[in-house]
Amino acid sequence: MTARFMFFSGKGGVGKTTCACATAVAAAEGGVKTLIVSTDPASNVGDVFQQPVGAQATAIRGVPNLFAVEIDPDGATEAYREKLLAPMRGVLPDEILAVIEEQFRSPCTTEIAAFDRFTDFLVDPEYDLVVFDTAPTGHTLRLLELPVDWSRHIEEAAKTSGQTCLGPVTSIQAGKEKYDRAIAALRDAGTTSFVFVTIPERTSLDEAARTAKELAALGIAVQRLIINHVLPAGEGDNGFFARRRAMQQSYIAEVDKLFPGVPISLVDETFVEIIGAPALAAFARLLEGREDGRPSQALLSPRALLLPGDGGRRRLFFVGKGGVGKTVVSAATALHLARQGVRTLLVTTDPAAHTGRVLGCEATDAPTPVPGQPNLFVARVDQEVAVREYRRRILDESRGRFDAATLAAMEEELNSPCTEEMAAFERFLAYLTDDTYPVVVFDTAPTGHTLRLLSLPFSWEKQVEMMVAMRPGTQSYERTRERYRDAVAMLKDPALTALIFVVLPEKTPLLEALRARDDLAAAGIPTAGVVANMVLPDHACTTALLKVRREAQQHYLYAIRRDFGVPRFDLTLRDDEVVGMAALAEVAAELWGESAGERSGR
Repeated sequence: MTARFMFFSGKGGVGKTTCACATAVAAAEGGVKTLIVSTDPASNVGDVFQQPVGAQATAIRGVPNLFAVEIDPDGATEAYREKLLAPMRGVLPDEILAVIEEQFRSPCTTEIAAFDRFTDFLVDPEYDLVVFDTAPTGHTLRLLELPVDWSRHIEEAAKTSGQTCLGPVTSIQAGKEKYDRAIAALRDAGTTSFVFVTIPERTSLDEAARTAKELAALGIAVQRLIINHVLPAGEGDNGFFARRRAMQQSYIAEVDKLFPGVPISLVDETFVEIIGAPALAAFARLLEGREDGRPSQALLSPRALLLPGDGGRRRLFFVGKGGVGKTVVSAATALHLARQGVRTLLVTTDPAAHTGRVLGCEATDAPTPVPGQPNLFVARVDQEVAVREYRRRILDESRGRFDAATLAAMEEELNSPCTEEMAAFERFLAYLTDDTYPVVVFDTAPTGHTLRLLSLPFSWEKQVEMMVAMRPGTQSYERTRERYRDAVAMLKDPALTALIFVVLPEKTPLLEALRARDDLAAAGIPTAGVVANMVLPDHACTTALLKVRREAQQHYLYAIRRDFGVPRFDLTLRDDEVVGMAALAEVAAELWGESAGERSGR
């Protein structure tokens, strides 16, 4: 990547922000220190990255080397006004200062302040690449014209009256050198790359062509044209889309005449909202021609989500509110993997375990083969067994090292509720780090219990010290510390662990899941996907009540994809109870079958 600055411009609603953010993510992931700057007063860069972005450079979570800024016109105006007034305070009489201060309240000040902030990034050497996500075309043209206009205006005013609409030319003379450098950077094709984003419609293409001519008059060349939202050939089977695609293709055929010699990229319509760093990274590959159509397909691959890498391990956690169907989804997933020849262990951490009933066999504290299903094993964290074994181990390790009084005190402490939590966690930890099974699927307890379970290894020092028999420097302490460190590393590593929320398309489960997602993210555990369960099938909604219910669900399905920014897999409501292998296999086929990614990408 040779350019230091990249501008993405075009008519409103064509996808400039998506293209700009995707390009910035790809550059940052390639090791380039990148800043994305939004010059749009109605910026939504923060929405795309799902985090607040302010007027100062903000690090983007989960993407090292990437920072973002949204230029705030009001804040920029106030900062610019104060920068000009500060040297005059205490020097000029108050009445003259008041006149100048009033002069600085003109709309002209707001315009040049935003422009001055914009040029800061064109002369700042801190970043290897600065990507500009611009406002719609007219606003952007004005912004790019300003360095030329103001440089000329300052020069002419200095030769004549020495006055500008912002007061004495001496007060803004220092900006001229910066503006001249900005002009030089904008006109240098080796330094600045200008990308137009448009869609295959007459109005958008005509506006792009007209703006390209106006930029050429400023000495700025358009170096690339992205035509976004192109309907792929496969959509021609639908009558409505067939007509629309024919219309688009007629306009695409004219593009070479409108933009002679300009490289053109056609980007297929994805039919999903591109939100979050993983989706943006996939879209960047699509922009560069390294994907064959839809970024959602790469992101929604069940194989990539569920299976371990070459010779590796995979730990799958299905989490969510009680009653959303975690057990069914977990069991169906474990069966799906086992039938692909992967040695799989299904573990339930829920004290009210229903896994055995769903599978049609008993789940005990020790891994047990599931009858008739090679490669599939099931176990549950039995709290009573775990506590009994934990107490016995601690006391056995302590005998011979402490006197009778100390042992009695330890035994009393081991009867505390804290011991129950720690014992259950120890059993969970054993399954998490067990190399016997390439894949372990965890059917977890309701959200609060799961959050507590997953947070325990992050406070291992406090927890280990609760084991009175263990002291720093002993083998037991060191061994436990290493196990906890391994657990933390596994939970944080997306290559080893995939945490998948199961939700219903309803407000309460969604809000609870989002809060849990944020808590886990704060601990460094990312969310890999979402299963939306009990989705009403369209063909079954024949009554007014069911139609209203389905419409509400569709609203929340959209919100799930928008707010989580990760792959969503839909599972329709069944008219029977999911019990036994046949029913679980049907659930697995709908969730993780070959076409699952395409269905969930709708």
